[in-house]
Amino acid sequence: MPAHPISSPRLTEMAESLNLRAPAKLNLMLHITGRRDDGYHLLETVFQFIDLVDHIEFITNDEGRIERLPGNSPVDTAGDILLTTASMLQSRFQVDRGVSINIDKRIPIGGGLGGGSSDAAACLLALNRLWGLDLSLDQLAGIGLELGADVPVFVRGRAAWASGIGEVLQPIELEQPIYLVINPKIAVSTAQIFAAQELTRNCDPITIRAFLRGSGNNVCESVVRKLYPQVGEAIDWLNQHAAARMSGTGACVFAPIDSLEQAEVVKSRVPRQWDAYVTRAMNCSPVHQQLGLLD
Repeated sequence: MPAHPISSPRLTEMAESLNLRAPAKLNLMLHITGRRDDGYHLLETVFQFIDLVDHIEFITNDEGRIERLPGNSPVDTAGDILLTTASMLQSRFQVDRGVSINIDKRIPIGGGLGGGSSDAAACLLALNRLWGLDLSLDQLAGIGLELGADVPVFVRGRAAWASGIGEVLQPIELEQPIYLVINPKIAVSTAQIFAAQELTRNCDPITIRAFLRGSGNNVCESVVRKLYPQVGEAIDWLNQHAAARMSGTGACVFAPIDSLEQAEVVKSRVPRQWDAYVTRAMNCSPVHQQLGLLD
C-alpha cells in the first residue's frame, strides 16, 4: 500500500489540492449520564487522537463535480461521508467549484476509532480552505454535528473532555503514550449498544480532575462483551500485557505500553485473526498542523 495517495500530475497542474492526514481517536473513558427527550444519550468522554491516519487528497475542479477517485475505500460511494460532506457544503454555500477526493483508508471501519467522523472533518477543513469559504471553526463544528456527534472534536483538532452528546468540548492536555490497538475485525453496531436495556445510563458526573487521577471507565464494555464475545476475548488477551480498554462502542481495544520496543514485542504476539497497530497518542490533530490552525 502506498504511503499516501498518489496525485495525478495533470490534475494538480489544473487545480489546487491538499493532502491531509485524518487521525483516528480513542475514547479514554465513556460514561452515560442521562438521555435527552429526542433519544440522544448524554455523555462524558475523553477524546485523544492517535497517529493511525487516513491519507486524503482533495483536488478542486472548475466543473462542479464531486467525485471519489479510484482508491482503496471499502465504502460504497452512495454511503461515503466524504462525498456527503462535500455535497452539503457545495449546496449550502452555492459553490460553483467541485472536488475530486482520493483516500488511502487506514483506519478500520466500525471499530470505534472515529474514522468516518475524522474524514468528514478533514473534508470540511479542506474545502473551507480550497473553496475560500472562510468559515470559522465554530461554524464548521456546527455543520459537522449534523454529520455525526464525533465530527466536532476532529474539526476543533484538540484532545478534549466532551459532554452533551459529545459536542460540548473542553481542550485537555494529556500524556501522549504509545498505545497498542487491537482490531478484532468485527463491526459493532453503535445503535444496538445504545439501545440495550442493560446499558448503564445514570452515571454520576465526574470531573476532569477525577479522570486525571484515574476515575472513569467505559460503560459500554459490559454490553459489548455480552453481544460481541470476540471483543471480550481481545480485551482479556491484551489485559495480560497492560491495562486494556475499549474505544467508544468498540470493537477496537487498546492499552498503553511502556515503550515502542515493548509495543512491537506485544504486537508480534497478537493472535493472527486480529489486526494490531502500534500507535502514539497525539493531543493535536495532524490536519490542524498541516493547515496551520493551531494556536
